[in-house]
Amino acid sequence: MKRICMVSTHGYFDPVPELGRTDTGGQVVYVLELSKALTTYGIKVDIFTRWFDKSKKQIDPVSDYSDVRVIRIHSGEWRFIRKEDIYDVLPEFEDNMITFIKEHNLDYNLFHGHYVDGGIVVIDIAKHFNKTSFFTAHSLGAWKKSRMGGDPIKMENLYHFKHRIKEEKRIFKSVVAQSATTAIQKELIRKYYNFKSDNIEVISPGVNVHIFKPLTKNEKDKQLNIPEKYIFCISRIDANKGHDFLLYAFDIVRRKITDVHLIIGGGSPKPKKVELEVKAKMQEIISEYQMEDRVQIIGYVPDELMTPYYRQAKLFVLPSKFEPFGMTALEAMACGTPVIASNLGGIKENFTSGKDGILVDPSNKEELSNAMLELLENKELAEKIGMEGYKTVRDRFSWEAIAKRTLEFYESYLTL
Repeated sequence: MKRICMVSTHGYFDPVPELGRTDTGGQVVYVLELSKALTTYGIKVDIFTRWFDKSKKQIDPVSDYSDVRVIRIHSGEWRFIRKEDIYDVLPEFEDNMITFIKEHNLDYNLFHGHYVDGGIVVIDIAKHFNKTSFFTAHSLGAWKKSRMGGDPIKMENLYHFKHRIKEEKRIFKSVVAQSATTAIQKELIRKYYNFKSDNIEVISPGVNVHIFKPLTKNEKDKQLNIPEKYIFCISRIDANKGHDFLLYAFDIVRRKITDVHLIIGGGSPKPKKVELEVKAKMQEIISEYQMEDRVQIIGYVPDELMTPYYRQAKLFVLPSKFEPFGMTALEAMACGTPVIASNLGGIKENFTSGKDGILVDPSNKEELSNAMLELLENKELAEKIGMEGYKTVRDRFSWEAIAKRTLEFYESYLTL
C-alpha cells in the first residue's frame, strides 16, 4: 500500500483547520490526524475537499507532513455551502475530481469517504477507477433525527433527513467495508437502518498525545486572559451540543461556589443562521439567570491555545444531546483535566464513569450540576480522575495506534 485517498467534502478543511467554524469539528480532526499518522507507516495520503474560496491553494501540503496534502476540488458557486445543502454540487465535484486524478496521474490503492457526502463521492469515484471503497459515517442521519426534536417539518427543511438517510443506506450497501467510531454507532446502523453486516468494524478516533498532554515539571503554560478558576466547554455552536443544559446546571453551581466561572469556546468567525440562533438562545439564558459576570462565550480558540485552555481548567464538560464520539473530551483527558461527559452517545464507551471520567445525563440539571460540584469541591477526586483519564488516552487513543488499526482494517478487505 503506497497511496490512499481520503474524501471529506464539507466544512473549512485546511492543513491547520479553524475548528469551531461551521461544519468544521471532530471529523476534520479525525481525517487530518489519521492521515498524518498513516505516513509513519510509509504511506502518502491525499485529502480531497470542496474548493469554494479562491484565495486558497488547490494543492495545500500539510506542514511538517510532506506526504499529506489537502486537495481542493471546485464545484458549484464560489461560496461556502453547509453540509446539509451540499448534495446538489456533488456530481460536479465527482467529475472534477476524476479529471484532477487523471491529469496528475495519481494511483490510489483505495478510497475512503467520510460522512454521507464523502461517501456519496467515494462509491462513484472508486467504481470509476475500479478500486476499493471504504466509509466512515461519523454521525448518522436517522439517529440525529431521533434526538433533535423540534417541529418535524422545520427540522426536515433544515437538515434534509430523508435524503441523507436514503443516501446513507445506499453507501452502506455499496462500500467494501466501513468503520464505526463506536460500538454504539455500529448498533445504531443495525437499529435505524436495518443494516447488519460483517464488514463493519469499530475503530475509534485518536488524540494527538504529542500536543495534548499535561505540563512537564519545569514547563510554564501560556497565560490566558480569563478567570483563574473556570469550567471549560468547547465545541461547534450547534443545537445538539447541549449548551442550554450546561448553562442551566451552571446556574446551580455558581450559586454554591461563588468564584468559579464558565468558559464556552467554539464557533465560526462568520456564523450562519443556525449558529446565530443557538448563540442567541445561550445569551437569553445567561441574561435570564443574570450570569453575565460568570459566563464568557469566547468564540474560536486558536490551535496553539487549545492545550492551555484544557490544562488550566478545573474541569471540562461535554454536555451534548447526542455525541457520536466526543473528541474534545479525550483531548481534555489527555491534558490531565477531569472530564464530565454526556452519557447520550458513544463517548461512554471510552472511559469508566467514576474512574477516569464522569458520565451524566446532561438534560438532568441536578445530575450535571452535582457532578461539577463534586469535582470542584473534592480536589483529591478531581486529581485522581484527571490522572486516570490521561493514562486511558495515552495507552489506547494515540493516533499512531489508531493508524495501525486502520491499516489492518484496510488490508483485511483489500486481500478479499
